[in-house]
Amino acid sequence: MRTNIVLDDKLVERAQKLTGIKTKREVVHEALRLLILLNEQAEVRLMRGKFPWDGNLSEQRKSRVSVN
Repeated sequence: MRTNIVLDDKLVERAQKLTGIKTKREVVHEALRLLILLNEQAEVRLMRGKFPWDGNLSEQRKSRVSVN
């Protein structure tokens, strides 16, 4: 999708310095990906404790291989 937007130059420059991203376009793409990811994670966190779990954590931990 092609669009024209006005970006805050200081924010874009800061994002480029922090990430090493060279172009404004890629900064915007990365920001959109991150925005989506954070919101999807928030949705998953809202489900915490909503699903019953039937298992034995002690038994599962015993099956782990210990590294010495």
